[in-house]
Amino acid sequence: MIRGFLHAGLLVRDLSASLAFYQGVLGLTPRDDRPDLGYPGAWLDLGDGTQLHLMVLPNPDPVEGRPAHGGRDRHLALAVDDLEQAAARLEAAGILHTRSRSGRAALFCRDPDGNAIELVQT
Repeated sequence: MIRGFLHAGLLVRDLSASLAFYQGVLGLTPRDDRPDLGYPGAWLDLGDGTQLHLMVLPNPDPVEGRPAHGGRDRHLALAVDDLEQAAARLEAAGILHTRSRSGRAALFCRDPDGNAIELVQT
């Protein structure tokens, strides 16, 4: 019945800060086809037709108390070509990250709103 993955939506407080992370640090490309949904947000290309939707809406989930390692929290996994290059970009931006504890070529970080992001070398 399921034919594929289309998009993930994340709640954010500050669209500019989120775009600085997702566009500026991770290199995602904003789309220009987001309709007026009655609240601020952005759609970003993830590749292969998939998207990330940033939504500036109240977040009912607390940021406090989340695990330091994003692999032990709900997270979004994104494929990267070069994990060391991704780690260098995160470090240059002052974004903390942890390596995957499974031994895979992967790392975890958090966006400005505490959403856990996994970057996996493919």
